Amino acid sequence: MLHESKEVFVSWVNEIRFAGMASNKRKGLACAVLTLIATLALSSEASAAELPSAAIAAAVVDSSRPATDTVRDTNRKPADTLAFAGIKPGDKIADYAAGAGYFTRLFAAVAGAKGHVYASVPSSLFQYPNIVKGIAEVQTWAVTHPNVSVTFASALEAAKYPEKLDVFWISQNYHDLHDSFMGPVDMAAFNRTVYAALKPGGTYVVLDHVAAKGSPADVTDTLHRIEPSTVRREVEAAGFTFEGESAVLANPADPHTAGVFDPSIQGRTDQFILKFKRPR
Repeated sequence: MLHESKEVFVSWVNEIRFAGMASNKRKGLACAVLTLIATLALSSEASAAELPSAAIAAAVVDSSRPATDTVRDTNRKPADTLAFAGIKPGDKIADYAAGAGYFTRLFAAVAGAKGHVYASVPSSLFQYPNIVKGIAEVQTWAVTHPNVSVTFASALEAAKYPEKLDVFWISQNYHDLHDSFMGPVDMAAFNRTVYAALKPGGTYVVLDHVAAKGSPADVTDTLHRIEPSTVRREVEAAGFTFEGESAVLANPADPHTAGVFDPSIQGRTDQFILKFKRPR
């Protein structure tokens, strides 16, 4: 609406300025109103896109991050992603299905000594050697980082923690809870467990690969994608309120017809980030 108002006043000011049919007083008023609207529009746009905090910026440029992590930054845009999630010092964070710990390490750096990160590993993943290797790397790293705990349990138990959380994070794995890779899991029960794990006002963030609208249910297994609308429906059914969506990882050029590991699109998939809140 601000954008539309701005266009109207631009037209009005131009007519006044060039038609020579208005007094200087009216010209001044028109210009002042236009300036105000432009300022409000810019303010609205700035507030819609969260800016990375100093703690997030420092975590991303930390020289101790392994090259296997930093090489992925171009595609994962960690500063913008963590800023949208609202990660901050002192947070208690769950990194669900943490993999090799890419986000675990970033979260730990931002959360600091007063925060804590739980790198949660569903026990169903132990059958995959590459995942076991990544888990071992996270465990080794956590030994020297006391604000990190690596936990193992079944899919639903892995979403339970010894303290209430500020943030529950799941990246590129929500769809796997629907398929044979990590499930199928009772998603209503899973999201209720996440709800219970969070503090009132806590944040639930789901990052995943976009599936085409109207995709069949098995798209989670065949292409490893999921429709954002499916996630919203399931998460909101558990009592969460929708806070917003980030397009920072969007790729309009993705045809959504190839699996996420297909060389034609791997690392460049169209991805969504949805943010939900547990009501206070």
